[in-house]
Amino acid sequence: MAPAMHRRQVRELLRLLLSYYVLNGASAALGLLLISASVHLLFGAAAAGAASIGVIVCTPPDMAAPVKGKFWHLLPAALVGIPLFFAVQALHDRPLYLGLLLVPASFLAFLGGAWGKRGLPLAVSAMFAMIFSMAVPQHGGLAEALDSTRNFALGTALYLAYATAANALLNPRYRTQLLADTLLALAQLMRTQAEQFVQTAAADRRRQVPLIGVLLRQQAALNDQLQAARDIVLESPVSARRQQLAAILLAVLEMRDHLTACELDLEALSAASGHFLAMQGLHDVEQALAQDIEQFALALLQGQTPVGLSNRRPELAALVWDAGSGDDETRIAMLARGLANRVGNLNDEALRIGALLTGEARPDTDLIKANWQMFVSTTAWSWRPFVAIWRWEAPTLRHAVRAALAIGFAYGLGLLSPWGTHDYWILLTVVVVLRGSLAQTLERRNSRVLGTLIGCLLAGLVLAAHLPVWLMLLVLTVAQAVAHAFALRLYLVTAVAATLLGLVQAHMVNAGISPGFDVLERVADTLLGVSIAWAFSYVLPSWERHQIAALVARALTAQARYARISLTLGQLQSMENAPELEWRLARRDCYETLSALVQATQRALVEPRAVQPPLEPLGRILARSYQLLAQLTSIKTMLLLRRDRLQMQQVGQALLQSAAVMEAALMGQTEGTAPLSPPARGDTWAEALPDPFDSDLSPWLLRRLGLSCALALQLREEAQAFSQ
Repeated sequence: MAPAMHRRQVRELLRLLLSYYVLNGASAALGLLLISASVHLLFGAAAAGAASIGVIVCTPPDMAAPVKGKFWHLLPAALVGIPLFFAVQALHDRPLYLGLLLVPASFLAFLGGAWGKRGLPLAVSAMFAMIFSMAVPQHGGLAEALDSTRNFALGTALYLAYATAANALLNPRYRTQLLADTLLALAQLMRTQAEQFVQTAAADRRRQVPLIGVLLRQQAALNDQLQAARDIVLESPVSARRQQLAAILLAVLEMRDHLTACELDLEALSAASGHFLAMQGLHDVEQALAQDIEQFALALLQGQTPVGLSNRRPELAALVWDAGSGDDETRIAMLARGLANRVGNLNDEALRIGALLTGEARPDTDLIKANWQMFVSTTAWSWRPFVAIWRWEAPTLRHAVRAALAIGFAYGLGLLSPWGTHDYWILLTVVVVLRGSLAQTLERRNSRVLGTLIGCLLAGLVLAAHLPVWLMLLVLTVAQAVAHAFALRLYLVTAVAATLLGLVQAHMVNAGISPGFDVLERVADTLLGVSIAWAFSYVLPSWERHQIAALVARALTAQARYARISLTLGQLQSMENAPELEWRLARRDCYETLSALVQATQRALVEPRAVQPPLEPLGRILARSYQLLAQLTSIKTMLLLRRDRLQMQQVGQALLQSAAVMEAALMGQTEGTAPLSPPARGDTWAEALPDPFDSDLSPWLLRRLGLSCALALQLREEAQAFSQ
């Protein structure tokens, strides 16, 4: 057991060290080291200090990104940071005027949240420009302010050039790493679902923990990871290597669909008995497939070719299901065989990924080239998001007001503090802790306090060792790399590294000040900062209940569109790029809206009970939405991959009518809708279901259509009850 655990820990450490975010953090730290060292050699220590601040201001938006638009994505941080840095320098010795600058500037900076994930780093950059400008030792006079600003601008300009070039140079590696990270997220989801198979078949379910919540959270995480991978992997797939990676990513999307479809019929199977060994076999097969996917990810990270790929279709076909002697037992056995067939679809896609990695299969270049322009996020800046937030109930506007008030209060408190030498640390803590929701603020609060304490301990050990200058610079570089790498992944690690970085840098710049006092001051300022951020998170709050109703409506609208397009595919004699792209876009919107609803529900769980949305009906909406998505995915699989085993004349009318019923139900237009015809009612036990491995699938398709219509009607009822 111990050697196996040791090997697993080594493997996890290797994956971490080879990840794209660690590489990005190392790239940012190397840029800081090169630029600050070069400026120090050419212009002296003071110039290097200001230039390094310019670099730090530009690092928040410097993430692994597509090559196209990288410079224009970084440029706003410099354009906003330079005038703010100068304004603070000019008002350094005029505290009142400086406070009057900080409050409105903070408000405008946090309005950057209007652009979502692209805008938030820009807001952080603007705040860093002001806060770190306060950290520059006071010299006095406009000439000194201009001189510091010139050096700051030099640092930003050099880093813009460096980061753009580094991103282009590292882009091939980023593609591989992001794809590997996506495969790992997929494998984690597969392992959770495999555990659900065992729970379904277990005799004693009283001690079981429901896995649907875990599955939904992992689906949301996988969806975010997929979009990040799409932006880079699908950009300009012109070379053979890029096309190979893009084809693997498209196969991952198909595996996600098949995973979703594997949720079907588990409720019916849980009511049956005698299938434990077969369900255990399904569990073992999916666990083995998850291990294969993890090996593919590790092979990508290490630049190796996977070996020993196994086709597990024979194992699935050989599973023995207890059909019993009654009709119901026979139908249950067929449902179980259908589940095994869907796991077989996972096996087929895993084999395709392995064949692509080994070069045995060639990517579909036409499909890849048709996809990449549709699914890569835009790199252009637009004024539309900024214009849309000017409503008092808009969360971004309320957060900007909240943050500006918190910054003003923290600045005033810093001026009144008995030490006052590093009052900007309080402001910095407020900026990094105060988030748009209470859940995110609480998470940052806890991580910031614990990270500061650990960072202070590490800084004390480093300073007590009296290391030579080159080793101190190495510590600073590593701390910067870690702080940048884990800012969005694990903030506790970032807090530790940032504290170590700040204290060691302060010691090197101000060697005459007691390191012990810096540590104590850092802890005190952090506690003040997190307390202020926590308190102001209740000022003009944007509780999730005000957003969830709109998210539910969006999710139902996306499901209605997905249902209409998915079922229309059955009328096509051949699949062309245009209709398939329309379906893929609808599928993406469906997953994204459901993921947004899952994440909002998670945030609502930590809000005060008095303002929480009704969680029980919301949980039912999420569960039924996921079930409907699984049904539609299974129907799509039969239409696209098993059309030769369907009697299209028999199911054609049912497809059209079911699409109309589901769209009307999900859009709230059920009045006046014609009743369902018998073939689409979904009387699940009206006739025997054939073996899904080698028989006509038309009865299966009709059953899925009936269940989908019923789910759509139930979803509408749940949504109406939730909104009342």
